[in-house]
Amino acid sequence: MESIMNYFETIPSSHRSLILVGGITFFWLVEYAVPLFKFRYKKFKHAWPNIFFTLTTIVINFVLAFILLKTSDWTVANKFGVIQWLGLPLWASVLLGVALLDLIGAWLAHYVEHMVKPLWMFHLVHHTDHHVDTTTANRHHPGESIIRFVFTTLAVLIVGAPVGIIMLYQSLSVVLSQFNHANISLPKKVDDIISWVIVSPDMHKVHHHYVLPYTDTNYGNIFSIWDRIFGTFAKIRKDDLIYGVDTYPDVDANSNIGKLLKLPFLGYRPPTVKKVKKSNS
Repeated sequence: MESIMNYFETIPSSHRSLILVGGITFFWLVEYAVPLFKFRYKKFKHAWPNIFFTLTTIVINFVLAFILLKTSDWTVANKFGVIQWLGLPLWASVLLGVALLDLIGAWLAHYVEHMVKPLWMFHLVHHTDHHVDTTTANRHHPGESIIRFVFTTLAVLIVGAPVGIIMLYQSLSVVLSQFNHANISLPKKVDDIISWVIVSPDMHKVHHHYVLPYTDTNYGNIFSIWDRIFGTFAKIRKDDLIYGVDTYPDVDANSNIGKLLKLPFLGYRPPTVKKVKKSNS
C-alpha cells in the first residue's frame, strides 16, 4: 500500500492522461464487442461534443488544481480532517479516504445538482445525451466542472486527504465513471454482484432514464453503498429504458456544442412526469 501511495503522490501528468485516454479507448472498443444497445448513430459524430466537454473539464481542473493541493497540504500540516484525527493504519486510511471523497465529492455533489434548480441547469448537459456511452462520462458543462471542483475541495478539507489519496481517488473516479456509462452488456448476475460494491453499468443507466423518479436515483460514481444507505437506489428493465430528459427531446440541439453551452441560462423547464412507480428489486 505504501508503494501505491508513493506512486500516486508523484504521479506524472502523462500517466493521468494515459488513464483517461486509455479508459475511453478500452471501453469504446468493448462497446463494439458487447453493446447493451445497438444505437443507430455515428459513433464518432456523437462523441465529439462529449470529447469537447471532457477537454473543458481537464482545463478547469488543471487551472484550479493548486487550490486542491493547498487544501490538502493544509489539512496534513495541521492534522485536520477525519483520517488525520483517527490515526488508522495506512490501508484503512486509504480505503476510508477514497470512500469519503466519493461520498462528498461525487455522490453529494450529484445529489445537490439534482435538488437545486440553478445547479440542475448546468448538470442538464450531462443528461441530455440520447446515446449514453463511455464518452458521456465526462460530458459536463464548464459551470458544472467548477461546481464539482468546489465539492471535491470541500471533501478534501473534511476528509483531511493527503495528495496520494486524492490522486488515487480521481484516477478510480475517471475509470469507473467511464465503465458505468459504457454501452456494454454484462451478464445480469455479474452486473448485480458488482452493483453491491461499485456502480455497475446497469445500475447507472437507470439514472439516465428520461423521466422522474428514475432521474433522481443511483447518484453513485464509485461505490454503490451510498445510494443503498440513503434510499436512492432503483432498478429498471432494459426494455423500458429511454435516455435523455423528457423536457429536452431535441436530439440535434442536444448534440450542438453552442446550444449546450447556453442551455443553463435558458430557463428551467419543469418535468412532464412527476410520479412514476419506482422499483428497488
